[in-house]
Amino acid sequence: MTKHQPSAAADFVAGNISGMANVLVGQPIDTIKVRLQLDTANRFRGGWDCAAQTIKQEGVLALYKGMASPLIGIGAVNALLFAAYSACKKAMQTHPGEVLSLPQIAVAGAGAGIVNSILASPVELLKIRLQAQYGKGGEFSGPIGCAKYLIRKDGIAHGLFRGMYATVLREIPAYAGFYGGFEATKRYLTHGQLEEATITQLMASGAVGGMAYWLTSYPFDVVKSVVQNQDKPPRGLYATQVMKEIVVREGYQGLVRGLGPAVVRSIPAAGATFTAYELSMRAIESSGIL
Repeated sequence: MTKHQPSAAADFVAGNISGMANVLVGQPIDTIKVRLQLDTANRFRGGWDCAAQTIKQEGVLALYKGMASPLIGIGAVNALLFAAYSACKKAMQTHPGEVLSLPQIAVAGAGAGIVNSILASPVELLKIRLQAQYGKGGEFSGPIGCAKYLIRKDGIAHGLFRGMYATVLREIPAYAGFYGGFEATKRYLTHGQLEEATITQLMASGAVGGMAYWLTSYPFDVVKSVVQNQDKPPRGLYATQVMKEIVVREGYQGLVRGLGPAVVRSIPAAGATFTAYELSMRAIESSGIL
């Protein structure tokens, strides 16, 4: 069957599917990562201790706190991300189907990350506020109530979109690494191969891309989590000041707190993301439905 050139609608559908795969696979470890980032009281001795205490005190389902926000929103986030990435690649191509260099792939990823911040910032804000609630109760029962509270208290810009600046700072290097790592690994694994990448090759390439995402951007993610969880919204270009405060309070290790769980999570989560996206796009292209 003749394949059709994928459309923006195809990117949207495949992006939704890949986003949900990411959340379902990675949410428990993401909860551990966020709690470690916000643990200024040294409540936890590390990732395993955080998981053990969370399960003991709140039950296994506590690891899925805040999942409703990304599960609903990540589809739109990933759809926007992959559509923006495709658009950035097309803008740099001199002719349709041109294979871009790895630096060009990284630039396209960085551009997609900037666009992606528009949706990623509020979705992650709601997730973090729910993940940071300790105990079986909590001020917020779900993302809608949390969103209403933040908008009522601080407005849309400083409430629902709090941390947008830090999100942009994170997403630029993160998605340059994400797409660059994926594409470099995929090209290496499929070099000289006539058929399309296998599921194993996609999973491996996605895992490398996921690790590159965090290793290139993690301190900015810590800043974002701190800012989005604090009571008062930040003012101005706050990233440097927040980093200084973290270093004074916790030392430089405070800027990488939770990095281990984040990298571990990225292996299956990013692998699932890219694999779900690629397989969805293949099915759409083969069927020609979009």
